[in-house]
Amino acid sequence: MASWHDGLAAPPRVLISPRPSDVSARGNVLSLRHPRSGDETGYLFIDGQLQEINWFKERYGSWFLGDYVCEDGGLYYCTPVDPIFIFLPTFEAARMSNGKDPGKFRQLDEILYVEGYPGYQQLMDVAEHHMELVCEVKEVANMKFFRLDDSKVLSWLCCKVHNLKEVFPKLGKNYAAQLEKDQLKEAVQMIREYLKDEPWLALLCKKLQLDTNEIINDATTKTNEASFCADSSLAPAPPSESKATNGSAKPSKGRPAKKPKVEVGSKNIKDMFRRVTRSGSGS
Repeated sequence: MASWHDGLAAPPRVLISPRPSDVSARGNVLSLRHPRSGDETGYLFIDGQLQEINWFKERYGSWFLGDYVCEDGGLYYCTPVDPIFIFLPTFEAARMSNGKDPGKFRQLDEILYVEGYPGYQQLMDVAEHHMELVCEVKEVANMKFFRLDDSKVLSWLCCKVHNLKEVFPKLGKNYAAQLEKDQLKEAVQMIREYLKDEPWLALLCKKLQLDTNEIINDATTKTNEASFCADSSLAPAPPSESKATNGSAKPSKGRPAKKPKVEVGSKNIKDMFRRVTRSGSGS
């Protein structure tokens, strides 16, 4: 948990993030565009790895932080995210392709200049290392030029789908009993959370011989059901049954847990990291 909240007007927040291999190293909180929605989203860059900041909150709960009681029982935590998902829309726009024209080769400093989002510039080395997997690369006079390649992107996405399918049987009997096509659809729906429907989801579905509209409709149905379960309760639990103790929060009785979500465009996350962003240090 971060201990830099002293003196802030905004209340402290609880953040769980990985420890850097070097104890003296600090992480940077970056504002980047979400690859699907384009909304401003918080990410933590630490130890050379990009982490997605997620948020979870029960209806009732608080945190005991030393002698301080934080009334907001929300929990922020970081999970690794493949940077290629984050860079994909930026590289797609940078090539400026038109119809059958594959577009232009550009240098990384040009591609990663996104107005209002200086955080991309801090990921130059990460982009160079990862985006070679999905780009054509030309080297001229010791300078590298990148252009997104549709066939390479599709191969990479198919690999992601395959890797997810390999994991499903280990998650329980319900997943293991699924038909091959159902597992395929499930994997594509999960990846869709980081993809725009056009062009990537449509191209991926065509490659895998799936119905794009069916994927979109099924995902929408599941989202609506999850939202209903998260917001529904048989009866509100009294605070005494659901307050946090020893730094943790108990779920309310008789109601399902809320689904964690990526923190997008929240004033809380901006208040939480205002000082961190300014000083360039994180958890």
